[in-house]
Amino acid sequence: MAPPSPGRLPAHLNVVLQPVRSSSGFTLVAVLALVVIMGIMTGITAQSWRTLMMREREEELIFRGAQYRDAITRWHAPRAGQRPAPPLNDLKDLLQDPSTLTKIRYIRRLYKDPLTGEEWVPIKDPVRGIIGVASSSDAPPLKQANFPDGLEHLEGKTKYSEWQFTYQPGVAATQNQATPN
Repeated sequence: MAPPSPGRLPAHLNVVLQPVRSSSGFTLVAVLALVVIMGIMTGITAQSWRTLMMREREEELIFRGAQYRDAITRWHAPRAGQRPAPPLNDLKDLLQDPSTLTKIRYIRRLYKDPLTGEEWVPIKDPVRGIIGVASSSDAPPLKQANFPDGLEHLEGKTKYSEWQFTYQPGVAATQNQATPN
């Protein structure tokens, strides 16, 4: 076989070097499909992240609500050698009992509602004053069952504002005495 002349290619190589004209729109379609798939995946990830964050806020709501319930229970608990507890008129009194000369703390700090970032809604009794707290959020809760001991009454509630953390006479708190500081 004779070598090809300069500037000319054999016939079988000529076919390979010709541009393929039928795939000119394929790249655009592939890029658009990739963008749509990435958008769907981002949406799914964002929804999962939102649910995860809501579950964490819910757990924090349960923790903080139980802290208030326990502090209010300690406030209303009978005090050895003292007269009965005065009505609790302000949650700030849980930080330092104004009816004693010593600094008695029933709660470490005043917590905000983790769902709204606002103050808790106090639940009042005409005789005892504040007997509990509740969230002001009307959002539906994710958690519907398997609550910690003492919070079983939260099962089946349709709004977070129905989750009430209240003092129940005769029910001991996790720590019976206030913490003197």
